[in-house]
Amino acid sequence: MVHGELWTVKELFVTPNEYIYWSIQIVMYPFMTGLVAGAFVLSSLYHVFGIQQLKDMARFALVFSFALLFAAPMPIVLHLQFPFRGVEIFMTPHFTSAIAAFGIVFFTYGAIVASELWFLYRKHFVEVSLALREKQDRTLGEQIRYLIFCTLTLGVYDISEESLHRDEKAIKFLAALGIPVACFLHGYAGFIFGSVKANALWMTPLMPVIFIMSAIVSGIALCMLTYIVAMEIRKYLAKRKRAAYAGLQSQDQLKSVEISVIQMTAKYLLAFLVAAISLEILDLIFRGYTALKSWDVLRSVIYDRDFKTIFLMQYGIGNLVPLILFLIPGITIRRAVLGVLLVLFGVFMMRWNVVIGGQAFSLTFAGYMHYHLPIVPHDWETVKEGLVGAIAIFIMPFALFTVISKIFPVFETQKAR
Repeated sequence: MVHGELWTVKELFVTPNEYIYWSIQIVMYPFMTGLVAGAFVLSSLYHVFGIQQLKDMARFALVFSFALLFAAPMPIVLHLQFPFRGVEIFMTPHFTSAIAAFGIVFFTYGAIVASELWFLYRKHFVEVSLALREKQDRTLGEQIRYLIFCTLTLGVYDISEESLHRDEKAIKFLAALGIPVACFLHGYAGFIFGSVKANALWMTPLMPVIFIMSAIVSGIALCMLTYIVAMEIRKYLAKRKRAAYAGLQSQDQLKSVEISVIQMTAKYLLAFLVAAISLEILDLIFRGYTALKSWDVLRSVIYDRDFKTIFLMQYGIGNLVPLILFLIPGITIRRAVLGVLLVLFGVFMMRWNVVIGGQAFSLTFAGYMHYHLPIVPHDWETVKEGLVGAIAIFIMPFALFTVISKIFPVFETQKAR
């Protein structure tokens, strides 16, 4: 069976060798890489521009971006018929193609984030390792923890004021350097689509910019959602008389911190959301105004066959509704949760409409293809290329974040700057 034949339904005049080859995992790939870039840009708003109200969110977003980084290439690995060939991108990176350049950009960005995390938490590593070293009777768990934190110090135990000041300069430099690298990490996905001359829907110079802007929106939205969930867990623990574990004095203090951080972050989310919507509408208007040779088939796809997914789901539910929710003064936690969920849905639908919608029409311009997402898996192909595989990819960074946050405490402000 040809790859793609399992979930492709053809209509009218479609050539025999045409199928929807890029499935849900290729939708998840730009979606996940966008979350990485957006989370890092959010953290840089504090480290580079000094927005003090985002100090707690910046630390949280940086650690979360590091967790997302490991999940970002996994959709490609699952999609490949020969997954081990994907390693060649990282082992032999070069700039002769956008895909090949991904290895260089990915490792560069990973090094920047890891270095910034090290400088940010170096004092914490030293304090924990020294405290465990002084302890006489260490348990097995404490011994393992001691070895981990001693390794993470890299032999640097100087935590004087002068040394910490140099760390802050390094953090600011790495954060500033990471912004264009993070944007390029996701922008190259839009570049790949925008440079495909054989596909009329993808061929537009605005595609990389639209991808970058929507990536920042989705990354900020997911960080807000995860931050709210984490703070609600801390409030629950504080309510059960476990305020020492929560790290603050009371549930009321936790609630006050949560609201102030979310309100400030929502302002930046709104600004980037307006920019993303404007670019997408501009691209749509430009296509209709120029009305190239392929416009007839594109118009039938955009305004007829994909009208529900584009105008109702993406623009209506995913853009317009959250825009109204964030524009209403006095945002609450519940309204913020609803807004960021809809924003994430809208960005995902944008990726869906680009990837799946771009393959919806035949190269003959006289036929159409429909994609049916495999929901109930019955073999390995429908597992990795269906709903189960997509959900597994989305859950992966949350599991990694839970583990990584044990080493990089996102809420212990006394130990991490």
